[in-house]
Amino acid sequence: MSQRLVAADASTLPPEFDLRLRELLRSDVEFIQLIEDDLITAGGKRIRPRLALLASEVLGGVPHALELALAVELLHSATLLHDDLVDDAETRRGREAAFRKYGNAVSVLSGDYLLSRVLFLLAETGRVELVHLFAEAARLLAEGEVLQFQAAAYREYSEAQYYRIIESKTAALMRAATEGAALLGDAPRTLRKALAAYGRAYGLAFQMRDDYLDLMGEEARLGKPVGGDVQEGKVTLIALWLLEAHPDEVEPILLRRGREPGDVERLRRLAEVSGVAARVVAAIEERVEEARRALAALPEGPARAALEGLALAELERLQ
Repeated sequence: MSQRLVAADASTLPPEFDLRLRELLRSDVEFIQLIEDDLITAGGKRIRPRLALLASEVLGGVPHALELALAVELLHSATLLHDDLVDDAETRRGREAAFRKYGNAVSVLSGDYLLSRVLFLLAETGRVELVHLFAEAARLLAEGEVLQFQAAAYREYSEAQYYRIIESKTAALMRAATEGAALLGDAPRTLRKALAAYGRAYGLAFQMRDDYLDLMGEEARLGKPVGGDVQEGKVTLIALWLLEAHPDEVEPILLRRGREPGDVERLRRLAEVSGVAARVVAAIEERVEEARRALAALPEGPARAALEGLALAELERLQ
């Protein structure tokens, strides 16, 4: 039986989503329940489940759309619990990171608990092919995160490496969200390819925008200090192009991870005056247009318009 579970607009999820999420995360182990309650109440943008439900809606509704949306959100949330510990993050979505409140072991094992719920949801769909799709997405997520640390450790900085990292750690799961809907709906090959292409391109634009704003955004809007990627040794596209344009000035800043006063502000000024910031914005625009072109193969209607709106919103966030 097909499911039509899209809310009134693309910025919200239907009430069934939160109800089922609470049911899935219920545990009589107090520390697990506290962490999962934090995840639910913190909310976040929940882009990935929205992608899954909109992809389902554009196909007229597909079986197990809700399970797909929940699975992508829980897989994403599990990686956040693990990533925060690895990155030694202070906060997550404006709140103290779970491992700081409950300890490393509880945070990691709670992430594993979330993964167990993902497996449960995938089993409920009865589609082995969907399990394969998620297994591949999970593999890429892990590889992308490890590759990011490897690149920083070995100073293996290149544009090709950057795109491989963000395709693995971000775009892969967004593609699974949209392509998964096509799989569940047994959509024709052309529509499945279109949804997969959209999810990939949108995921790239999403991460590129996030990386750009990490350096060029405003702290008040970001809710965190700018320059975090530089201080963590992550070389993003804007840093790569700055290094290419001003190697003598930028390389020492990157090597010391922007730890001296004025380092991050110097990178921001260089990005503006050299035109590197504008080049990165243009590269993000290209990915957004790629996502919009992929939508052309899909049936017109509110769901397709909402998917296009999500892509265009990545450009609006650059303003």
